[in-house]
Amino acid sequence: MISPIFIPGSNASLLPQPTMKNLRLSFIHLFIFMATTAALAQAENPYADYPVYTGRDLGVKYSPQKTVFKVWAPKASEVKLRVFEAGNGGEPVSTIGMKKGIKGTWSAAVNKDIKNKYYTFQVLQDGKWLLEAPDIYAKAVGVNGARGMVVDLAATNPANWRNDKKPALKSFNDIIIYETHIRDISVDPNSGIKNKGKFLGLTETGTKSPNGEATGLDHIKELGVTHVHILPSFDFNSVDETKPSAGQYNWGYDPLNYNVPEGSYATDPYNGNVRIKEFKQMVQALHKNGLRVILDVVYNHTSDIAHANFTQFAPGYYYRHNPDGSYSNATGCGNEVASEMPMVRKFMIESVVYWAKEYHLDGFRFDLMGVHDIETMNMISDTLHKIDPTIFIYGEGWTAGNSPMPETLRAVKKNASKLSGAAVFSDDLRDGLKGGWGDLKEKGFVSGNTAMDESIKFGIVASTPHPQVDYSKVNYSKIPWAAEPWQTITYVSCHDDNTLWDRLKISNPTASDDDRIKMDKLAAAIVLTSQGVSFLHSGAEMLRTKNGIANSFNKPDSINQIDWSRKTTYKSVFDYYKGLIALRKAHPAFRMPSSKMISQNLEFLKTEPGVIAYRISNNANGDGWKNILVVLNGNTGEKNVVLPAGTWTLAVDGNTVGLKGLGTGLKAVITAKGTTAYVLYSN
Repeated sequence: MISPIFIPGSNASLLPQPTMKNLRLSFIHLFIFMATTAALAQAENPYADYPVYTGRDLGVKYSPQKTVFKVWAPKASEVKLRVFEAGNGGEPVSTIGMKKGIKGTWSAAVNKDIKNKYYTFQVLQDGKWLLEAPDIYAKAVGVNGARGMVVDLAATNPANWRNDKKPALKSFNDIIIYETHIRDISVDPNSGIKNKGKFLGLTETGTKSPNGEATGLDHIKELGVTHVHILPSFDFNSVDETKPSAGQYNWGYDPLNYNVPEGSYATDPYNGNVRIKEFKQMVQALHKNGLRVILDVVYNHTSDIAHANFTQFAPGYYYRHNPDGSYSNATGCGNEVASEMPMVRKFMIESVVYWAKEYHLDGFRFDLMGVHDIETMNMISDTLHKIDPTIFIYGEGWTAGNSPMPETLRAVKKNASKLSGAAVFSDDLRDGLKGGWGDLKEKGFVSGNTAMDESIKFGIVASTPHPQVDYSKVNYSKIPWAAEPWQTITYVSCHDDNTLWDRLKISNPTASDDDRIKMDKLAAAIVLTSQGVSFLHSGAEMLRTKNGIANSFNKPDSINQIDWSRKTTYKSVFDYYKGLIALRKAHPAFRMPSSKMISQNLEFLKTEPGVIAYRISNNANGDGWKNILVVLNGNTGEKNVVLPAGTWTLAVDGNTVGLKGLGTGLKAVITAKGTTAYVLYSN
């Protein structure tokens, strides 16, 4: 039986709720197609007959009286549990043979208090002992994640954790995301932050650069965003936690233990309790300062196959395979997790639920979400939104290679309308603004490329249907893919590829710094006045550079760190970003809640190439400004734009954002300077 497909509806005062989507195919034809596909898949899938365990007690359950260990190893002939005093080194203090249970499970119990002891499992399958490993559900580990730890989670809660309160959120459309990395935001010697490169670095307030500028948490709060997106901060494989002074760096897209915070971000990676408590302290501090927290999750692949915890319990099962039996690689990382397999789907759902409940998280960003099947993503969304309807879910609607799973079944961008309560990044607007990712020298709209005009208009309306967008001229998408505006992540840069400032240098090598600053500001103005969910890359507000290095995932701090001196050097740029954020938050017209409202209230004016002008009218979304006019000149030279009838007040130009206006009495025509955004209003 197929599940009905839902898409979210919208309400001006409520978060989106699920509503039935009309199916284009007849139910009978779709059912036959899905049933046939499933039958073929089962016939070709050597793991289709593996038992499915539906209980919710896999992993380690601690109490002072007894600790119960339970794993799923369906083809094992024997499973051993070893208990250790420490997270590394030393011989086991006990070795216990586990008892075979139902549906591929194995269990053991230790009838005494073993809090803070460490453990591993080892599986005998087909006459071969697999590697020792923690269980895939491990919630605490020792150094480098090689051994699990028996943890009393209640003992890891910081003071007043039960009273931790999430900042209010009325609508997903109100979200403004700031993507950062735990090390990047604090490790600069001039950050003024004590716990550099640690979770605790994002708990410190009152920190300043040598020039007296706010840094770290205070800086993010000053900027005015609503959500902090932290790059992967679960336990990853690439950093040796025993060498904290080695200057190691990684983004963290190589998962090891999915349900455990990364040890190199903790003050003590050897004690499994510390990383848990300090992660919670970080969340608590961000919440206290009005910021919600989003975790970047990487369920699409593991760091490798041979050493992955998945492989030590059910070799091959957790990964997708090509028709010849080889491992598929839609992630470009050597493997591809099979989200559609029942026990994989179960793990993913239970993992995000654990993070949401135990760590009070407010959202999840799914790396290469296009690898995952739609059904799993919808089950994740539905489950999380039953816990908290304000949890925000979004991801990359693409892959890094081909997948054996048909694209029609995966959570790629073109299938966004089939997703229930999840948003997708808009590469249409991103590359329309700065140029395509495949050609670094290609210019975008902000550099005078008039061929990008329709891509920008497509981004302004957040990928939703609009009668004035010529979809044949949009760079990537030839049809609108978002059912509602909040399903579009509106952005121009993120941790991937060059920073915006570096990209503008590469594609405009003869331009002056002043001209490139104008391009940067124009891009920011478009992102922060367009519909959808705004997303900013950490440091963009001070023209962050990585010295032209795009894929800096394993480069040193000197390349990746936020250089706080740039906040002083480019203070006017920071103030401009800050002003645009304040403008967006003050005026609901820039964050309309429905595609219908956008198509009815947002009208593009007739302009010449390289100039986009649009009016948001009729007091849209209850805005205090009755009519708003946005003028975007991507040309290098001045252009005249005919104003609609009435008297207009200027609120934004290329240098300043004035919430109360910069000048009044504008009529008939505005002369827009080159590479500049303008916002005007009329009452």
